[in-house]
Formats: sequence, C-alpha cells, structure tokens
Amino acid sequence: MKDISLHAKWLIKAPLAEVFRLMTDFEKFPEYFPKVAESIKITKRDGNHLQIEAVAKSFGRNFPVKMNTEILPGKGYISDNESPEFGTSGHEEFLLSLHPEGTEINYTYEVAIHKRWLRIFAKPLIGWFSMKFWEKAVIDELRKRLEKKLEK
Repeated sequence: MKDISLHAKWLIKAPLAEVFRLMTDFEKFPEYFPKVAESIKITKRDGNHLQIEAVAKSFGRNFPVKMNTEILPGKGYISDNESPEFGTSGHEEFLLSLHPEGTEINYTYEVAIHKRWLRIFAKPLIGWFSMKFWEKAVIDELRKRLEKKLEK
C-alpha cells in the first residue's frame, strides 16, 4: 500500500553513460552524495541484482535501510527499500533516457508509512520536503560533478 507517491524529472547536461556510472556505484554514494548516505555496503550480488545495507540520512537523522536493487544496464535502477526504524518502505525507480542536451532523469518513489502516528504529519512533510532535499543533495551534486567535467 502506498501512502505517498513522489515523482520528478530533471535534466543533467552530461552523457547518459556518465550519469549511469555514478548513480549505480552505490558503495561510493557516501563520497558522492554525503547528504543522503552515511554508509553503503553491498551484502550480496547476483549479476545485476544487489542486496544492500545502507545508513541513510534524512530529516536530520541517520537510519538503517535494506535495499533490494536491480541495476538496469544503461537505464538506471529500481529498488525495493525497507527502513523499519524509520517506519517506511518503498519502491524506487531511477530511470535514465537520452535527451538532446544530455540525460533526462525520471525519478519515482512510492512510499508506504507503517507507523500510524507518523502518517498523520509525514504525508505533507515528506511529499514536499523529500523531492526538494533529493534535488539538492543528489541532482545538484550530479550536476556539479558531471557538468563541470564537460566545461573543461
């Protein structure tokens, strides 16, 4: 059951292969995106299927997340994520496509909030805050890393 559906599209003026490379290098997320990832460890790999244990950052807190992720070669990834401590689970899709100016990112996160008390105020807060935070912490960092490279 989804409680919140988050969706956004962004343009990165960089080749799709470069965006894909950074966004599927999960163990480097803490280095690339320190505002959203404290640590990430791939605990099992079977081809393009990964099981990941992460410590994520959001709302001023660090919390454990278990991720069951499938890398879609050249297209991005999809992931089913579980965070019992935070009281949420979700289905995430980070999909890439070619755009005349670079790479279009199509991002969707379907979030289920399992703690009843959290549901009351979390829906409006998560809905508004999450995508703004994600854009600043991940998309803007991608732009800094990849678009700057192209200018050189």
